[in-house]
Amino acid sequence: MTAAARIVRICLEAVTVFLLVTLAVIVVLAVIYRYAGASFIWYDEVASVMLAWITYYGAALATMRRSHLGFPGFVLSLGRVGRMLLFAVSELIVYAVFVTMAWASWIVLDVMEGETLVSLDWIPLQFTQSVVPIGCALFVLAQILTTPEAWARAKAGRSAEAEEIEQEIKKAQDDLSDGPGAPG
Repeated sequence: MTAAARIVRICLEAVTVFLLVTLAVIVVLAVIYRYAGASFIWYDEVASVMLAWITYYGAALATMRRSHLGFPGFVLSLGRVGRMLLFAVSELIVYAVFVTMAWASWIVLDVMEGETLVSLDWIPLQFTQSVVPIGCALFVLAQILTTPEAWARAKAGRSAEAEEIEQEIKKAQDDLSDGPGAPG
């Protein structure tokens, strides 16, 4: 993984964890206040916006790990030429879909100008919905940063899952050999 990919992954992890923790705090506070008889009027709207943010940033993070939907078993069952052709076509489709979605959502943001949340009329809808073009752009960036490594893996007929399993097995074996009672 390149330095740029590592930086983007770490940033996406930080943002996603921050959003998850913030949403959890809001949910807990909302439950406490509702139980005390003083419900937040804005809770449902803000929680749903935050869930959308977690979804888009989490999708970009999943892309950094190449953990989004795929069919590695099917792809790896093909010969090298078929595998590489299918890889290239699928990458182009992903780029086309997310670039188109980013562009269309940017246009929709212009339509939302002047609109605000219902319960918090000082928060513009453009801000809350900006996650769509930003999330799509981050998805494309993550795809670009991870494509060379994924290409090499596909060319070699290896899957990320198989490599991850092998790493975990090696780590477990190393832990066993370094553990108590191990010859040393």
